[in-house]
Order: sequence, then C-alpha cells, then structure tokens
Amino acid sequence: MSLQVGFLLQCYLMLAAGMYFYLGEKEQKCIIEEIPEDTLVSGNFFLEPLDVRSFSHSPHLGVTITVRDPSYELQMSKRYGAFGKFTFTAHASGQHYLCFQTNSTRFSVFAAERLKLHLDVQMGEHSIDPNVDRTKDNLQTLESNLQHLISQMTYITSQQEYNREKEELFREISEETNSKVLWWAVIQTFILLSVGFWQMKRLKDFFIAKKLV
Repeated sequence: MSLQVGFLLQCYLMLAAGMYFYLGEKEQKCIIEEIPEDTLVSGNFFLEPLDVRSFSHSPHLGVTITVRDPSYELQMSKRYGAFGKFTFTAHASGQHYLCFQTNSTRFSVFAAERLKLHLDVQMGEHSIDPNVDRTKDNLQTLESNLQHLISQMTYITSQQEYNREKEELFREISEETNSKVLWWAVIQTFILLSVGFWQMKRLKDFFIAKKLV
C-alpha cells in the first residue's frame, strides 16, 4: 500500500507543472500545439481515477494517444496504460493535434466514471537523466547538462525561425489585404462619383424637358 501511495505521489510531483482535464468513457479530447519542424516533443501523462483507492482493481485502465500533423495526417497512434511517456518529432511546422481517448472497457470499474488526465508536454528538450551517478563520474553529469543546453538552444533557434516565417507570412497577407482594401475604396469612390454625375445629368435633363430652366 505504501509503495502504491509513493508511486502516486511521484506521478503527481512529476506532472505538477503540467495541465489536466477530464475524460469520460471512450471520450476523446484534443489539444493544439504550435510546433516547429524537426522539433522533438515529449509528454508525460498520468490517468487518475476519481476513486484512487480502486486503482489496483482496474488493469484495463489506459489511454490512446493520437498525434496528427498540420495537414491532419496521422503521425502517431499508440495505446498506453494509466501512466507513461510519449515522444514524437514534428515533420512539418504548424499546428499539431494531440488527442487523448480512454481505453476503458466493460471490465473496468471506472467505465462509467470520468477520469482525470494529468499531462505535461515539453518541446525541444532532452531532460537531464536523473539516473546519472554523480559520485562515480562528474563528467557524465557535465555531459548530460551540456546535451540539455544544446537541445534547449536548438529548440529556441528553431522556434525563432518558425516565428520569423509566421511573421513574414502575416506581413505578406497584411500587405495584400491592405492593397485590396485600398483598391476597393478607390472603386467605391469611382462608383459613387459616377452615380452622382449620372443623377445630376438626369435631373438637368428633366428640368430642360419640363422647361424649368
């Protein structure tokens, strides 16, 4: 019992900085992440039943994780247990859809209940290995830290490049829109002036026909 409680506390501490949402039986929920191309994405999750005391009686409790790229093409689909870690690499820049669906079955005591999914998603990061034996060799710790910093710098660089591409695209769209708005205003002004001159001519012709001028 104490081991189970300790495991649950460890999962909570691991995902304390993430997000959570609720899932019903066979219910699917998705989140959208803006991810640059060639970015490594990793996520830790933990599926929490409403009644934690019955956790050990639900071997079928789990979640299916599906990832789709900006073109909505399937990039990853895998079934996990009640907790775990998933990773994938973005093949294109843009919005990626991360979808989660419970695997509850009729054998699960939680099939009719809502479950709480804790989620922590990290992009472009290789976490520092906690199993490095610092007492054996400090070089391993330095190497792990260096790899972590390099990964962070690579992710920041790709994120900045992706943001520049988005800004360039937004600027082009804005300039094109402003140009269209300007031409539309010119056309509207021309139409109004033409209608005004036509109305004045018609009114003048009417006065001449009625010999009022």
